[in-house]
Amino acid sequence: MAAARRTVIENCSIATVDADDTEYPTGYLVIDGDRIESLGAGRAPEGLADVVRRIDATGHLLTPGLVNTHHHYYQWLTRGLATDHNLFDWLTALYPTWARIDEPMVYAAAQGSLATMARGGVTTAMDHHYVYPENSGDLSGAIIRAARETGVRFTLARGSMDRSEKDGGLPPDFAVETLEGALAATERTVEEHHDASFGAMTQVAVAPCSPFSVSTELLREGAELARRLGVRLHTHGSETVEEEQFCKELFGMGPTDYFESTGWLGEDVWMAHCVHMNDADIAAFGRTKTGVAHCPSSNARLAAGIARVPDMLAAGVPVGLGVDGTASNESGELHTELRNALLINRLGAHREHALSTRQALRLGTYGGAQVLGRAAEIGSLERGKLADLVLWKLDTLAHASIADPVAALVLGAAAPVTASFVNGRQIVEDGRLLHVDEDAVARSTRHEARRLARIAGQG
Repeated sequence: MAAARRTVIENCSIATVDADDTEYPTGYLVIDGDRIESLGAGRAPEGLADVVRRIDATGHLLTPGLVNTHHHYYQWLTRGLATDHNLFDWLTALYPTWARIDEPMVYAAAQGSLATMARGGVTTAMDHHYVYPENSGDLSGAIIRAARETGVRFTLARGSMDRSEKDGGLPPDFAVETLEGALAATERTVEEHHDASFGAMTQVAVAPCSPFSVSTELLREGAELARRLGVRLHTHGSETVEEEQFCKELFGMGPTDYFESTGWLGEDVWMAHCVHMNDADIAAFGRTKTGVAHCPSSNARLAAGIARVPDMLAAGVPVGLGVDGTASNESGELHTELRNALLINRLGAHREHALSTRQALRLGTYGGAQVLGRAAEIGSLERGKLADLVLWKLDTLAHASIADPVAALVLGAAAPVTASFVNGRQIVEDGRLLHVDEDAVARSTRHEARRLARIAGQG
């Protein structure tokens, strides 16, 4: 049998984000097929067979690919609206528009969201999609198709809502599903699209939207469904003080206790935001290994508050980073969240000791892999792991005078991505996508955003 085709990357700084935070000031990495074959200090070993490409990465930092743990792609079409609202007011303002989406809109929005993330170093993405209007087409299929075309590894968190305005929730009555319909559609999505194998490109999670948009029955039965099917669970939790008040008034307990009562704490669960967590809440997450998707830019945009990330990490809570929807984080970028996570958390009680640059990078890579249940496959540069990795260019004016490459990446300006690989397949070169026409995506998203605004009566 012929030897596998190899790509050799050398002469770069390497931050492996392994358990020891191993770094090489100058090193190499060898890709063999879809795996990392070897890496280390200095130049690559001599005599490697079937080397089809050598990349001289002088002036670059090599890291694991970034892992996004929370997003809402459809919101790409409603960026820049309701810019001075808190969460509940923002949702009330935008739900009537979101309830008008259809398959072409969702596909275009997913293309725009994925393209932006991939250009910025994301190799594993997810989408929490929970708006399924009647007769709107195959929305889940459209999102998965866009991810496949972009070339990123992907988790679809198949969301749902069954608590509308008439039930005391926030979504319009016509924007929600029935309990039975949501569970059945979620199960079909898992059966059709979830791949449980090592190196899977598409996985599905069960993801009722939030305590204030779903019934207790949907949460409880959703958890039972996920565990019967062997998939992960995702939802929003403890995002705002208004949510905490809502839970106490409706259920007689705070969000964490409510989630625990419905089966929603465990190592197969991750929740977005978790801003308003007391010591007991954090201890419960740490004890059960419930994961958190930290979304610092969105939390700031909606004035939700500062999540206690240093305390979560100290308690053993798995924490990754999330873009969140682009209607509350218009940039749609994840690499900017490395910097924002560090800066915003330093405004909290731990001040300058809250997070280091290495911890910020870990949140965006290995932490995200933990949260998605894929830490054995991705999130660090180690022999035998999948070749999901990014070369960041750090020798230009914006970064060249910063001696520490990790500090340059985290604290400096957004670093250009020279190359990004998923499963050893390159998806970005010199900041441009290789498999998607970015200009066509820009035109499509603009067209669909205008069409949605017309249908919703905004223009």
